Amino acid sequence: MHERISRWDRVRILWDIGRKVIRGGILRLFLRDVKGLFLVGKHVRITHGRHISCGKMVKFEDYSEIHGLCADGLIFGDYVTVSRGVMIRPSSYYGKDYGAGLVMGEHSSIGPYGYVGCSGKIVIGKNVMFGPRCNLFAENHVFYDIEATIKSQGVNRRGIVIEDDCWIGANCIILDGVRIGRGSVIGAGTLVNKDVPPGSVMVDKRCRCVKER
Repeated sequence: MHERISRWDRVRILWDIGRKVIRGGILRLFLRDVKGLFLVGKHVRITHGRHISCGKMVKFEDYSEIHGLCADGLIFGDYVTVSRGVMIRPSSYYGKDYGAGLVMGEHSSIGPYGYVGCSGKIVIGKNVMFGPRCNLFAENHVFYDIEATIKSQGVNRRGIVIEDDCWIGANCIILDGVRIGRGSVIGAGTLVNKDVPPGSVMVDKRCRCVKER
């Protein structure tokens, strides 16, 4: 039998939500656009807020880092959650290697301690769920010239698209140029280095399709 939440626990929850609302009320003044209630946890770092737009009830949880400097901005739809310790980074902190940005559709969430490297454009659809410690890298280093350093050869950026209603399990890695089709499930620990057809269930590090939903 499930125990009911005690009155004291309810007070603590409401107190925590209230503090997040207050932080959000202050920080929204530094963002480009916030359409509704904005909840911000403790020790959240937001930079270049004039590039960041949020719908209603967007939540940036404790210790997350949202770096807004990019060409197309960071756009978070209604009810998006950026969980504890997530880093969203389209560009370097000092303006070098200026990146593209990110769009997240409504009711989508990034799990705790994820990394979103949106140097190339990343588009995440509606109702997409990421487990903890997922990593997205929307660029690749060029390394064809063996006479030059890899760093000096720059990068390719094709971007990443994750369509609506996908579930991405914990510790997944999604590489540049990938499109994950609507309604797909990516098993924990999978390296996604090629397109995933809609409605697929992908597992293991070779991104093997085991079945259709």
